[in-house]
Amino acid sequence: MNYETTIDANSAHELNTFSGADAATPSSRRKWVFGVVAVVLLVVGTWWAMKGGSAAGDDADTASQAQVVSVIVPGQTTIAAAINVSGTIAARRQMPVGVAGEGGQVIQVLVDAGDWVRAGQVLAVIDREVQTQQIASQSANVAVADADARLAQANLDRALKLVAKGFISKADIDRLTATRDAAVARVRVARAGLGELGARAARLNIVAPAAGLVLTRAVEPGQVVSSGSGVLFSLARDGEMELQARLSESDMGRLAIGSIAEVTPVGTTRVLTGQVWQLSPTIDQQSRQGIARIALGYDAALRPGGFANAALRSGTVIAPLLPESAILSDEKGTYVFVVGPDNKVQRREVKTGEVSEKGISVIQGISGTEKIVLRAGGFLNTGDLVQPVPMQNQSATAQPVPAKPVQAK
Repeated sequence: MNYETTIDANSAHELNTFSGADAATPSSRRKWVFGVVAVVLLVVGTWWAMKGGSAAGDDADTASQAQVVSVIVPGQTTIAAAINVSGTIAARRQMPVGVAGEGGQVIQVLVDAGDWVRAGQVLAVIDREVQTQQIASQSANVAVADADARLAQANLDRALKLVAKGFISKADIDRLTATRDAAVARVRVARAGLGELGARAARLNIVAPAAGLVLTRAVEPGQVVSSGSGVLFSLARDGEMELQARLSESDMGRLAIGSIAEVTPVGTTRVLTGQVWQLSPTIDQQSRQGIARIALGYDAALRPGGFANAALRSGTVIAPLLPESAILSDEKGTYVFVVGPDNKVQRREVKTGEVSEKGISVIQGISGTEKIVLRAGGFLNTGDLVQPVPMQNQSATAQPVPAKPVQAK
């Protein structure tokens, strides 16, 4: 009995012990599950944090490595349109002077190149010894004819007094009248001959046809000249000069009579103001150019035959004005780089217009409100990320300086 009682007691104790372990299992299992979930969440959070930090770091590195470029917002500028040309200086009205008469040996030259002369002034004198003797001979003939005419008139007057007394017939009166008339006619012929000789002698003087400046002299004393000797003197009427500028067809269409031009003769720094007074009515078929003639007043810097540069004003243009460094070109054409809102550059095709010391006008492609890369455009490609820096206190004609990328620290 005691033994069985002992066994039952032990069995009951083990049963109670097993039942207590089973009762505690659900609480421990929940703790274990929560622990595993917490570990998983911790691992996922750490991985996500590391991934996000890496992306942010990559973006920061990309931004730090972007090129720093200067940009400019050009706006709209009123630009005085001008056509730059070069041409030859010449007399506006050149007057060639030669021998008008028979010619002969030059005995005296009274002017030289560069002298101012008045209309009718004698430039050179040709020997007239023969003509002088001819004039003297003809003057004697005039005197003889005049004496004959006076004698014929006297005979007629005496005959008229005798007619009333019947000593002279009517026929004699007619004959004496005819003799008197013939004598008077011979006087006129002789005087006309004398005038002709005087005019011929006068033409031996080479005179200026109008007032002006002597440009060339091609005669010296002792030289024998004639009407076939060519030009002996060349004059510029009133000293007026002109610039004969050759222009393309398109430029000719932009000009009008009266357009103002600023002319700078080669070899000087003087700027002379002229005016277009004639545009060529035809275009050369070979060169496709025409001539614009620019009138200029006399100036010592203007020498016919020399060259000069001219800026012809052809109105005004309102357009963006960019420095030369901002405008690029390649086989596809002319373009600029525009910085977008995302700080990425895009190529923009443009058409340029007037070129001046202040810059180059852009007449097509941009409105003037864009951010234009001012420098380093040659180192950029479409889509590149940049760090734009607005231009401050810089001239539009500044020379381009290549930008360098900022190195990541």
